[in-house]
Amino acid sequence: MLRFMIQRSLVALAVAVTVSVASFMLLHLSGDLATAIAGPEATSVQVEAIRVQYGLNQPLLAQFVAWAGRAIQLDFGNSFYFRERVIDLLAARLPITLFLGVVALAVALFVAIPLGVLAAVKRDTWIDRAALSVSVLGQAMPSFWFGLTLIMIFSVNLRWLPVSGNTTWKHFVLPAVALGYYAMPAVMRLTRNGMLEVLASDYVRTARAKGLPPRKILIRHALRNAVIPVIALAAVQFGFMLGGSIVIEAVFSLQGLGQLAWESIARNDFPVVQAIVLVLAMIYIALTLAADLLNAALDPRLRQ
Repeated sequence: MLRFMIQRSLVALAVAVTVSVASFMLLHLSGDLATAIAGPEATSVQVEAIRVQYGLNQPLLAQFVAWAGRAIQLDFGNSFYFRERVIDLLAARLPITLFLGVVALAVALFVAIPLGVLAAVKRDTWIDRAALSVSVLGQAMPSFWFGLTLIMIFSVNLRWLPVSGNTTWKHFVLPAVALGYYAMPAVMRLTRNGMLEVLASDYVRTARAKGLPPRKILIRHALRNAVIPVIALAAVQFGFMLGGSIVIEAVFSLQGLGQLAWESIARNDFPVVQAIVLVLAMIYIALTLAADLLNAALDPRLRQ
């Protein structure tokens, strides 16, 4: 187990370094940052002053080393547009995105796991085909389009829920459903496949031969073993949903990290964009590592 943990940790570290370099290089190779910061009406003297002020006249490697050193200390500099420390902006917006992700994941698991179990129990029936159709539709439908559909139905026509904002729990219902629907197909299919495999196993046949009630077999023996990979997948899906929240927050005007990313990209606020990319990537890497370790702890075969 220790060797497995070390291997996975080294892989996560390598990915983290790669993401850091990539996020830095993509922004710096997209054009002259000093000109973008100064604006189209700035003179060459003003542009050069900004280049010196932010160290953009230094070699690219020196800029990256300086930036990485500050980033390790959670010092991402100051926002060009908001005139605040980037870390303060992240601290104010990240909790909203995390809360949205947790609620969306809960919605996905609450719907997908029972649907996957039902599809497996009713294999090759209309229920199974309907569940698979929902899964395919969830993968094919863009999250922003589904979000707009929810707004038209529940906010504009029925007037049950608010369109935008984040002051009450009602503001998170539609965004959580839209974001959770994004993760539901993978969880549902994995639950279904796991249940089918477990239901065909020898120990389930033995339990049936002993005369155990079907519900007891389904919950205690089948579901308990089939849900092991789903737990690990949920951690990975949570990371995906944090990235997907950028679009959902823009649709529903939630003042989270995703909305901040849109605003910063539109205003060429490069320190904020860089920090958001790095933070979301680090969260995803940490969740993936946790999923690998959890999967290995629950399934010893993966450690061999």
